[in-house]
Parts: sequence; structure tokens; C-alpha cells
Amino acid sequence: MDNFQKTNNIVGWVLFAIASVVYIITVEPTASLWDCGEFIAVSYKLQVPHPPGAPFFLLLGRMFSFLAFGNEESVAFWINMSSAISSAFTILFLFWTIVLLGRKVLQIEVGKETKEQTFLLMGAGIIGALAYTFSDSFWFSAAEAEVYAVSSFFTAFVFWAMLKWELIEDPSTANKWFILIAYMMGLSIGVHLLNLLTIPSLGLIYYFKKHKPSRNGILLTLGVSAIIVILVQYGVIIGLPSLAGGFEIFFVNNLNMPFGSGVVIFGILFFGALIYSVFYSIKKQKEALNTVLLCFVFVLIGYASYAIIVIRSNYNPLINENHPEDIVSVVSYLKREQYGEWPIMYGPYFTAELQSQEQGAPVYVKGEDKYEISRYRIKNVYDSNEQTIFPRIHSSRDDHVDAYQRVLGLRPGEKPNFADNIRFLFVRQFGHFYFRYFSWNFIGRESDIQNAGVLWPFENSKDLPEVLANNKARNNYFMLPFILGLIGLFFSLNADRKTFSVIAMLFFMTGMAIILYLNPPPVEPRERDYAYVGSFYAFAVWIGFGVIPIAQFIGKRLQSISKGAIAATVLCLVVPGIMAFEGWDDHDRSDRYFSVDGAKNILNACAPNAILFTGGDNDTFPLWYAQEVEGFRTDVRVIVLTYFNTDWYLQQMRRQAYESEPLPFTLELKNYKQGVNDYLPFVENPNLKTDQINLTQLLKLIKEDHPALKIKASFGELSSVPARKFYLNVDTTAVLNSGIIPDKFRDKVTNRMVISMKRNSLQKQDLMILDLLVANKWKRPIYFNSTSMLGVNLDFNDYVVQEGSTFRLLPVYNPGEDRLVDTDKMYDNLINNSFWRELDNPDVYYTTEDYIQRSITPFRSQFNTLAAALIEEGKTDKAAEVVTKSLTLMPDNVVPYDFTAAQTIDLLLQVGQKEKAMEIAKVFSRRTIESLEYYISQGPRANMRELQVNIYLLGNLVRSLSEGGESDLATEYREKLDQYYEQLNR
Repeated sequence: MDNFQKTNNIVGWVLFAIASVVYIITVEPTASLWDCGEFIAVSYKLQVPHPPGAPFFLLLGRMFSFLAFGNEESVAFWINMSSAISSAFTILFLFWTIVLLGRKVLQIEVGKETKEQTFLLMGAGIIGALAYTFSDSFWFSAAEAEVYAVSSFFTAFVFWAMLKWELIEDPSTANKWFILIAYMMGLSIGVHLLNLLTIPSLGLIYYFKKHKPSRNGILLTLGVSAIIVILVQYGVIIGLPSLAGGFEIFFVNNLNMPFGSGVVIFGILFFGALIYSVFYSIKKQKEALNTVLLCFVFVLIGYASYAIIVIRSNYNPLINENHPEDIVSVVSYLKREQYGEWPIMYGPYFTAELQSQEQGAPVYVKGEDKYEISRYRIKNVYDSNEQTIFPRIHSSRDDHVDAYQRVLGLRPGEKPNFADNIRFLFVRQFGHFYFRYFSWNFIGRESDIQNAGVLWPFENSKDLPEVLANNKARNNYFMLPFILGLIGLFFSLNADRKTFSVIAMLFFMTGMAIILYLNPPPVEPRERDYAYVGSFYAFAVWIGFGVIPIAQFIGKRLQSISKGAIAATVLCLVVPGIMAFEGWDDHDRSDRYFSVDGAKNILNACAPNAILFTGGDNDTFPLWYAQEVEGFRTDVRVIVLTYFNTDWYLQQMRRQAYESEPLPFTLELKNYKQGVNDYLPFVENPNLKTDQINLTQLLKLIKEDHPALKIKASFGELSSVPARKFYLNVDTTAVLNSGIIPDKFRDKVTNRMVISMKRNSLQKQDLMILDLLVANKWKRPIYFNSTSMLGVNLDFNDYVVQEGSTFRLLPVYNPGEDRLVDTDKMYDNLINNSFWRELDNPDVYYTTEDYIQRSITPFRSQFNTLAAALIEEGKTDKAAEVVTKSLTLMPDNVVPYDFTAAQTIDLLLQVGQKEKAMEIAKVFSRRTIESLEYYISQGPRANMRELQVNIYLLGNLVRSLSEGGESDLATEYREKLDQYYEQLNR
């Protein structure tokens, strides 16, 4: 026993060390894209992230940040390291889990392990753990500061702990493991809720130890497990705060008691009852009740990490999303109400027409002395004939409808049926959003292009386009991990049905069950494979088990199980070996900095004390990181356009933020609190003799809540806007004297700006932008980035000047498609005032979808915009310098030519660099044509998004060559383009 335990511990820690080294070497040195910039910023200063928060993750990140020892630029690295080390611990517990489960499969008694059995178990654990170490999705999360790596650790720990409990016969000692598991689950709530999905598997482990298996017994166990999951999710995480919120509203609103009194009274009653129950269970010697109560207590202790969210929110940090300062707002925060709801068991088809809207439950907000109803939730009512049980095709968003029709082959206007509904579940949700991801990890991955398919072992690569052939994320595992996992799956099925069912339940609950619950839409902004790593973890156990029958087979031939185990382990090392070899180049994030450098470039493109509107995660969170962690350009006030729809965010904008002064508004809180002016529809006023209205006058009427703007709505009254266009008078003398207008544009200064709505209504964000424009009086520079320019509902195109990565709003009138470019500022910003670390290093990996298309390509486009403007000004030499600089900073061997290449070719022709233009045209056209022929040859299996993109690219190239005087080449490519159109339309 001692020798086995010693070997088990040593091998486990060796695997931990290997995983640690792998993840430390490949970890990203700074903040990655998506939520990582936000999480690093809020961890570093313990601020409040987006709902439902991750307080324990923030505390863990804060502790790791201390290892930076005051070096702000290394804070991100150390918080990323929290994921790397958590992932390494996951591998450690996976190894021990495989060993414990292997014991059961091989029916090995504790303390009676033979040398042969030790070799078998160690071999299985090593291969399974290493395979998961190098699995695509898990490795991705291990290299960045996101919640999924730490969440995986908790999943691995509680599953291992339950297996350790199974070995213990002393009830008092065994119950301590239950309490430990409960505590760890409570802590995991402060990271991610995925850990709760292990409960059905843990329930089966408990049942199989305590009872003789029967069908009814198993069903009852799974039912009880489901109830426990529901109780924790809806009874503890949401239910207790909701109940406390009900007490709070009653005591404050009905009994006129002070704020917080209801929560205090609820706390006294609840914890008093809980403490009494614990003492009662001890006094009456009710062991089961005492264990259940103590588990509940320790879940609450772990869950108490959420107190940090409320505490920090009340200190008003600069990042304070949803401002959950009181119990009422905390409940909304935990429920993720800002993200809306989706149907699971019953709901409409996407073609269902809205019949009416009903008033739902009230939404309370904290007022001056009571909780006030800000609005009522709205319940949409659809025709029952247009609804179905278990709705999978429910979203009526335009791009979702298009995708439903494309996937299901429905004609526009054709109504789906239940068979279409179920087909979408299997084809798109299970197929595209789960089994495709599963296959990426254990079969092979075609590329890192979004919607990339599975790479099968012997797929013909003869006519493979260069964009795929040279893609670092093209990983071919030759199905070896999958085959070894299937061997282990069938081995466990035949050897021990109970162990198999435990693993299978974990596999299902952390994979396909998530699909059933989340009911994902047909298109996503990014790949979501990281959400299903728990399922891949379970399959890694089967990969480990696959070693055992192979070892037994070889052992019989060698007449030695020990030799067979060693030989099988060495042989099966090919599996994690090929996964590591194939995956290293696309998981190595070392020396990758452009997510932060790009953010700094955007901030540097703003004048001092600027106001900058952003539109999405990737163009906001890295900016937060740069400001909050590295203290870079904290004079710029970054405003997230979508958050500008909320009163809590608008109130935050009215406070000082580092060097950034409060934003000026003419409207007051009563004019923009939730439920007030959330939506202002356009309603034509017959008394208005023009299609324009004075913006200052409109804001005055809104501020006064004037009856002239009121219209009747479903629930009460709304303010409306009587015109689609607003005009703002400009004091041209003051503006010109202020020096904000570049000399070259002084003749374009206008005394009246006319701003149109893009849609037939204003949202609160639009109203507040207009109010800011009036109140600011051109004192602070106002900028938009490209995303917010597209997303804002106000047409500012005629009044913006591009100065780099940003567009400055100025009272200069420039009608037409071409925006004004301040070439002097833009040149200085791009050439002299920007960061481009490692973009010319071919050893650094930039994912096609995230880094190149979303982050790097826009900067190439900006260089082209500057060069085109310089040519327009007659500065050909300077334009040539700009184009050359772009190609040098972002060379093709690091960042392959993209949709900007056609314009680059056109610019090179205009500045007299025909040779370089033709060189790029040759490379670009070859790649595009190769890709088109490849995707067309795939027929229905083709990535339609990439097919459409490449047709667009070739069309752009034809235009550029034609306008550049290369008519022969343009004609040649146009003929090919016509052929592709013809093939697609057949």
C-alpha cells in the first residue's frame, strides 16, 4: 500500500510539473482578447465585472497579481498564471481520478495492489492526464485569465474527492469529505456554475456504494441529484437573495423602516433557524440531518465570496458593472437579467408573430427613501399554434432567421414544423456546437477560421488552399485520441457498468446537457468550445482506460502484465505526443502583445481629456486593462455604447475618473433612470412644418417631461420624438477660435449640424449622446471607434474626421461617402505614436479569427485610409511611405493578406510601385482562387461564410486592378469570378 501510494503521489506531481511547465511556457504575457482584459483589470483593483460576477476568481487573481511586485506591465502575466497553475492542478487530480476509477474497473482492493496492477494504473493515468493536458480547448483556457481554467480545477477536485470518499468506511471521516466537497462547490459558485453539473455523477457514486443498483434506484438518484442542482442554482444562489430582497422591499416600503432593515431581519431569522437546526441535529444525534445541514452551511460559506461584489460596489470603483450595491440590484445581477431570457421547454418558432404584450412583474430600484418601481417586465404573447414544446428555433433576430433557413433549407416565409425543430437540435446544436468541438480535441481541427470543420485522418490535402495548408491551427491527430478513448469507453462498459455510468453521466452533463439548457442560437460571435471542457475531461478518463486492455493484450503475448503495461504506456504516449506536437504552435501565446498594443493605439489616437465611445468586448476590455492596470492614458473617458443605455452607468460617467473630468449632461437622473426614456419612438407631429427639430429645444421638452411629446403606449405613456432629424446650432466663431478645427477644414465649419436617426426610434444611449453633444459645447473632444460608429443609431458620418484608430466628431460638414481625414494627426498617430510589438515576428501565433480579422486588419485598413488621403492631397511620396510601413509592420508571413489587400494593391499602383502591387496581387489572387475552388468542391459541407468572404475578396481585387489600369488581369479574374457565381447558382 505504502509503495503504491508513494508511486501514485510521485507520478501525479511529476505530471503536475509537466503541465505547469507547458502552460507557463505558452501562457500569454499580457491581456488577451474578449473578457480577459476586463477580468485582469477588475482582479487587480477588486472591481465589479459583468454579471453574474466571479468574486472568488477575482480574489485569486488579486493574490497572483502580488507576484508582479509593483511592475504593472507584468500584472497580466501573473494573473494569467492563475489559470496556468489551476490547469496544472486539474491535470494532477485527473491523474488521481483515473487511478481511483481504474481501481474500481480492475476490482483492486485498497492496500493489495500488485506491481502489475500498479503499472497498469500508472500507465492509464499518465496517458489520460497527458492527453487532456494537450487537448485543444483546455490548453486554450490554460493560457489566459478567464474563469474556465479555475472552474475546471474545481470540477476535477470535487469529482476526485467523491472517489476518495468512496474508499472510506468510517462514517464520521467520510462525512468530512462531503463537507469538503460542499465547501469547494460553494467556492466554485464564485468562479462559474459549471461545477454544479458534476452533482448527478457524484450522486451515482454515492448510490452505487450505499445500495444495490436497480433501475428505479438509479432513476430516483438522478431525480434527487437534479433537485439538488435546482435547489443550489435557484434556491441558494438566486433564491436566498431574492427572498432577502422581498423582505427588504416589504420592511422598507410597507413598514417605513430604513434601507437594509429587511436584509438584516431576514439574516437574523435565516441564520438563527440554521444555527438552531444544526444544534438540534447534534442534540438529537441525527447524523444524516447534521451532515446535510453542515454541507449547506459550507456551501453558504463558499458562496459568501459574493459579498466582495456588494462591498466593492458600494465603494464606487471605476469599473462597477450594474452597480449591485443593494440586495435588489444584487438579485438582478445574479440573474443576469441584462442578457434577457431564452425559452427552454416551451416557446415560439422564429416565424411566430407577436400578438400582444402583457404587463409582468415590477422591477424595483432604490429611491431616496423607498424602493420604487422603475418599470414592469413585459411578457410577449404568441399564438399557441406558433409555439412548441422544447423550442430550438426560436430567435427572430434577422441573422438568426437567415441561419435557420439556410441550415434547415426553408424558403423565406416558410413556417417550420417540429421535425425542423428537432433536426436543428441534432444538426446545428449537437453537431456544430458540440461534436465539432469534441472532434477538434480528439480527431483533428481544420483551422482557426471561425466555423472551421473537423480534420479527418486521411482527408485529401492535395488541392488544399494555402490559407488552410499553412494554418497553424490545422491539427491532425489521425483520430488516435478518439480511438483510444473508444477503446477505454467499451472496456469500462464491459468491465464495470457502474463506473462507466458515472463517467458517462459526467460526460453528458458537462457537454450535451449544457446545449439543451443554453439552447444556443444558430450563429455566435466566437467559438464556444471552452464551455464544454468538462465533457472532454470525462473523455480523457476513457482515453486513460484505453491503455489497460492494450496492456493486457500485450502482456499476454509477453507473458508479463508488467512488461505489457510498460509497453502499452510507451506505445500510447504517441497519442499525447502527437497532440502536443500538432497543438504547440497554435497554443503558444508567448510574445503576443497586440491585444494591448492595439488598445493603446486607440487611446493614443485621442486628444487629451477625450471622450471615446466603444461598441464591443474586444474594443473595450483591452482599453480598460491599459488604463486600470498600466495606467495608460487615463485622461480618456472610455464609454461603452451598450452600457450607455443604463442609469447606473450614466451616473458613473458623472464622476471623476483619474484625470478624466465628469461628463456634462443637461438631463438629470429623473430623466434617464431605468424605466424613463428607455425608448422614444418617432411619432410624426402634423404641426411640425419641417422634417427637423431643434435639438436643444427637444432636450428641454424631454427634461420637462412635456405633455407635447407624450403618446399612449401598452403600459402608460411614453415620450416620443416628432422628427427623424435634429439640428444643433453651432457658434462658428467660438469653434474656430478654440483651435479644434484643423486649418485644412476651416472652410467646412458649419453653423448647423443636422443629425439623423438610423432607425425610427431613439434608445436611451442615443438620447444621452445627443445630450452630451449639447452640454459639452465642443469643450472636450468626442471620438468614436469603428465599432461604435457602426453601432450608434445616430448618423454622424457627415461630421467626423478620422485621426487614426478613431473618428473625431466636429462641426465640419462633409457630405458623401468619403470621410474627412486629418492626415497630419493620423500620420503622427500611426507612425510615431503607436505600438506594434512582435507583429513582424513569424514565430508569434495570431489566431485568424480573433487577432487578425478583429484586431490587426482594422489597423491595416487605417494605413490604407491614410495613404489614400495623402494621395488625394498630392503627397504621393508620403503615401508610399505609409503603405510600405504597413507592409513592414504587418508582413504577410505573419499576418496573411486580408480584405485590405485589394486596396493596398490599388494604392501601390497609384504611387508607382507596380512591381510590389503585382507581387501582392499574384499571391492574394492565388490564395483566394484556391480557397474558392476548395470550398465550392466541398458542396453542402462548405464553410459558407468563408465562401462568401472569398467571393467578396476576389470582387474587390477585380475592382482594384481595373481602376489601377491593369485591365487584362482584371478581366482574367472577372471571368473566374463569373464562373464561381455560375457554379454556386446551379
